[in-house]
Amino acid sequence: MTQPTLDLDFVRSYFPALQNGFVFMDNAGGSQTLKPVVDKLSEYLLNYDVQHGASYEISQKAGERVDYAQAELAKLVNAADPKEIVMGPSSTMMLRILSLTLSKAWQPGDEVITTNSEHEANSSPWTDLEDKGIVVKFWEVNLETLELDIDDLKALITDKTKLVTITHASNVLGTINPVAEISKVVHEAGALFSVDGVALAPHRLVDVQAWDVDFYVFSCYKVYGPHCALMYGKLHLLEEMAGINHYFIDQVPYKIQPGNRNFEMTYSMSGLTDYLQEVHDHHYPENADIYDQQKYAKTFDLFAEHEEKLSNRLIEYLNGRDDITVIGVPNGDRNKRVATIAFHHDTMSSPDIVEKVDPYKIGIRYGDFYAKKIVEALGLVEKGGPVRVSFVHYNTMEEVEALISVFENVL
Repeated sequence: MTQPTLDLDFVRSYFPALQNGFVFMDNAGGSQTLKPVVDKLSEYLLNYDVQHGASYEISQKAGERVDYAQAELAKLVNAADPKEIVMGPSSTMMLRILSLTLSKAWQPGDEVITTNSEHEANSSPWTDLEDKGIVVKFWEVNLETLELDIDDLKALITDKTKLVTITHASNVLGTINPVAEISKVVHEAGALFSVDGVALAPHRLVDVQAWDVDFYVFSCYKVYGPHCALMYGKLHLLEEMAGINHYFIDQVPYKIQPGNRNFEMTYSMSGLTDYLQEVHDHHYPENADIYDQQKYAKTFDLFAEHEEKLSNRLIEYLNGRDDITVIGVPNGDRNKRVATIAFHHDTMSSPDIVEKVDPYKIGIRYGDFYAKKIVEALGLVEKGGPVRVSFVHYNTMEEVEALISVFENVL
């Protein structure tokens, strides 16, 4: 069957903010929010805003709504059990909680391996453990290929390695790391494997079982939802881990959700799964009765194909200029990168470029994006960091052409 072209009028109709004439191309910093998500959030607050666990009817209904959403999110990431989904306020906080809980079972001299291409959210929770005697090693990006070499990881792993943690896709380079391959290496060494999926989850379907990750984290506000986060953990690991909640709470996932999950935000994320199914059914009406996970896969395939075209067009333009250097994969290949594109100019600073674009009502960004170590390694601090343009599936080719026209003026 020929894959249809993504119907942009259809998908954009779900995002009210896209109707205001502004072009959103800073999506790696946060995507626009789906109307079904907002509707679910409003529905909960206006009808079920009570504490859970009471015997009265509304409390029971409130709990059912949130449990339903948690089960939907479990299906979305292909978790084996809804209890493997831990909700929290941000990916930064979820990774901090993970470091605090896991490290309670570690001893001085135990080792953690992370990379120098991480957002600091997946760096400082581990380096802070050095105060407890934990040894933190950095798997560094090859500055020629701008990729992580598996052999370098193998050289770092020892019998003291407790955890390897990496970003699935760099929020600067856009490069997709081969987590399934890395997982095999890590597990053969007897260590745990945690993945920061913040920069990948808006673009690709997460499949925690296929990749055999032990923990996986992403931010809902970058996946068309509100400002909260999801952490997946294998059930037996969550059950074994120390809790961070009140001493009398030992059930999973509540024991690592201090203050409990945010009820209305968790419920609102079922608006995302509704949307993904509706996009599928719109494009494949003859297959509307297939399993939800199959719908999600086909929908994200549509997204990836469209984003690849947008990326190819912008990168083609940037590569055609002698004064621009694109960082990372030099094309939009969906198997190698997400639609997050960073570059720098030979003579102009990155702030100067972005501030000249601002009046055209196109939102792009410059800086280190909290991935300071890789920006330093690339020697881009004096440039103000790279310029970053980040597309998601609701962006259009017309918007890309408009950005290119603006670049022609300001560069």
